Amino acid sequence: MSGFFVTGTDTDVGKTVVAAWLTAHLGATYWKPIQAGEADGTDTKTVRALAELPDERVIPESYVLPDPLSPHESARRAGVTIDLAAIRLPEIDNFLVVEGAGGLMVPLNDSELVIDLIEDLGLPSILVARSTLGTINHTLLSLEALRRRGLAIAGVVMVGPESDHNRAAIERYGRTQVIAEIPWLDPLDRQALCGIAPELDLAKLAQMAK
Repeated sequence: MSGFFVTGTDTDVGKTVVAAWLTAHLGATYWKPIQAGEADGTDTKTVRALAELPDERVIPESYVLPDPLSPHESARRAGVTIDLAAIRLPEIDNFLVVEGAGGLMVPLNDSELVIDLIEDLGLPSILVARSTLGTINHTLLSLEALRRRGLAIAGVVMVGPESDHNRAAIERYGRTQVIAEIPWLDPLDRQALCGIAPELDLAKLAQMAK
């Protein structure tokens, strides 16, 4: 299985936009195993629309939880327990983009975190980070958490206004590479996403990061 797990330094940093960007550029299949919050629409629906995906390139969620909270709390309120053993990579021939929920240390149940799901699925991570003030600390902490588990890191995507000094610091101190910088797009659609070229060959990157 070739693909990426899209995780973030925090919530609302742009994971869904980056997942749509990756899916569009790779002609990939998209999967968000755990969705917390559905009243305003799910991330799966957003990526399907942004990347203009046919049904066969969208894997249904394993868990859809009603409240837009940390997955463990949303699951508790719904009377559900998230079972990582029930979340397994789909059997597909296509490239796969998996989107996580929140950041690495977000709880999924009483004992497991998003980073445990990443470890279980075994895909290299792409870390999504803000470009603005505060991103260096959050990004370096997230990279360190992944490395302590021995997990593969494909690189970082920065979202927001261009910041050369933040990018340089993340690459230097994080010992990583920035794959792309994505500004806030208006309009936000497939054409705009496809207009932002990755700085590295994504397919080769996935193989190298294993």
